[in-house]
Amino acid sequence: MKRFVPLKNRALVTFHDLVAILVAWLGAFWLRFNLARIPSEFLHQALLMVPVVLVGQGIMLWYFGLYRGVWRFASLPDLVRILKASAAGIAITSVTIFVLTRLVFIPRSVFVLDGLLLVLLLGGPRFLYRWTKDRHLYGKSGKKVLIVGAGRAAEMLVRDLLRDPDHTYQPTGFVDDDPEKHDIDIHGIPVMGTVDEIPAIAADRDVDLILIALPSATPAQMRRIVGTCESTGIHFRTLPRIEDLVTGQVSIRELREVKLDDLLGREAVSLDWQAITRGMRGKIVLVSGGGGSIGSELCRQIARLEPARLVLLEQSEFNLYAIELELRREFPGLPLAVFLGSVTDAVVVEQVFQAHQPNIVFHAAAYKHVPMLEGQVRAAVANNVLGTRCLASVADKHGCDAFVMISTDKAVNPSNVMGATKRVAEIYCQGLDACSNTRFITVRFGNVLGSAGSVIPLFQKQIADGGPVTVTHPQITRYFMTIPEAAQLILQASVIGRGGEIFVLDMGEPVRIAYLAEQLILLSGKKPGEDIEVVYTGLRPGEKLYEELFHEAEQLVDTGHPKIMLARSRPIDVASMEGIFADLTQACDTNSEVRLRELLRALVPEQLEPGSSAEGTAGPRGAVVYPGSNPSSLPREI
Repeated sequence: MKRFVPLKNRALVTFHDLVAILVAWLGAFWLRFNLARIPSEFLHQALLMVPVVLVGQGIMLWYFGLYRGVWRFASLPDLVRILKASAAGIAITSVTIFVLTRLVFIPRSVFVLDGLLLVLLLGGPRFLYRWTKDRHLYGKSGKKVLIVGAGRAAEMLVRDLLRDPDHTYQPTGFVDDDPEKHDIDIHGIPVMGTVDEIPAIAADRDVDLILIALPSATPAQMRRIVGTCESTGIHFRTLPRIEDLVTGQVSIRELREVKLDDLLGREAVSLDWQAITRGMRGKIVLVSGGGGSIGSELCRQIARLEPARLVLLEQSEFNLYAIELELRREFPGLPLAVFLGSVTDAVVVEQVFQAHQPNIVFHAAAYKHVPMLEGQVRAAVANNVLGTRCLASVADKHGCDAFVMISTDKAVNPSNVMGATKRVAEIYCQGLDACSNTRFITVRFGNVLGSAGSVIPLFQKQIADGGPVTVTHPQITRYFMTIPEAAQLILQASVIGRGGEIFVLDMGEPVRIAYLAEQLILLSGKKPGEDIEVVYTGLRPGEKLYEELFHEAEQLVDTGHPKIMLARSRPIDVASMEGIFADLTQACDTNSEVRLRELLRALVPEQLEPGSSAEGTAGPRGAVVYPGSNPSSLPREI
């Protein structure tokens, strides 16, 4: 956007520049004759050419936009415009003067001298004016700020801080790990050292606040920086992430608290959006569990890809209402159909397929709460196993192009009912793929940050209530990714898959849950163990110390996408599987929990006994029974 300059100021600027053109032209003659008296014939010719010079160079100054700039904010782009305008003006006037006079009594060197003087007379007053306006900004009172990073984002941040009329913050220095930036000044403020030197510099400069100006920092870098900042006891804030700045969602001025996503989030996912768009555009897409954490994000992502229709099946009335309201508001042109019902209800599933004939099904409906399902075996089997069977078999019957089942890392060597039921669902989809024209694809990944029922919202509520924060074991780890990343990788896998595959999403490094708890407490402005207690309660029913993304019999194969791997399927006896599924249905009808557990073990022989992977003894609820359970004694690294 062009900056507006009031007419009064524009007239003054125009007058100044015309005077500068005149002075530069006559000054060039004076310099040509060594600051002595200009011979009369040369002076006469110079005065005759003044209108040519004023018109020619004045037009170029206007053409290159010198009157759109504001002297108060004169900067490098303004200098570039002055150089371009001066060069063009000199070229035009020299040619014109040559045509008119054949350069009689016009020395050639005058044009070079004229150009140099013109740049000086146009640029000098502008930058001098800005300096006089900005000079009062330096050294004013305000909160003393140390800035982490000395790149472009940091320079923009400091410039805004210095121009703040309230002088809320006073930048005192930068720190940056790049040795080439050490001992330099940015807007008069020195780069004083590295990130590791933050505590010493902050103490020496009596810093009140630390600002992290590294929007492109990786989560690993942010964890290191935040850990160093935490050791100072000084409050710290950060700039928005680079993807938010690039998309224009926020500006460089919007400082905010460090979020857990900054520490645990992952680098941006590179996707083949052309292939994904081709796979979704013009297709009828069904999402089961469309109101859940993953299902709703899938709906948002798919809605942007111009499907012929988006169909939602969801058993939670409120979740269905919320996602329908959002989709109709954000995508008013999207053909949308919603159904309130369960994937276990064969009547409603058949109704959905008959009414809309979906081309692609994303099956996100599942029960996933591990401890709860340990005592709800019938519900877990009915929803996760028989519900998948119902939806998948109807998709096969109606000739769907693709059926994508969303699975979990808990399906690998499961030690709980939830994991076992999801593994059975995987087995069924793989078996059905072998005898169907529909591509049955499974996508397996770990936890997602902020999903419904996950540990992070629980910790946040416990912190808001004043604690304690409950962690089951000091060494328990889990894989995490963001909800949008999970949804996007599911879409990518859906266009890669040819049928029968189990795609495993690269979850990065596992994260200690104790680390999550400590960071959430610290990010809330409190100290773990002092303001908020961390209590270790013992592993819950069906819980493992760590999760796995693939079975030892599933060899990983490269898919060409850095974030998606392919786990080679294990052999499946489809005939025997159908018999056991019939028995599962009968056991659900008779509510025989013992029989259901026997059948799950028959289908998933690698199923572990609950707690078999624990490195310690699960004690009574609320008891700290693990050695070294003091949070401060645990390593901070993930």
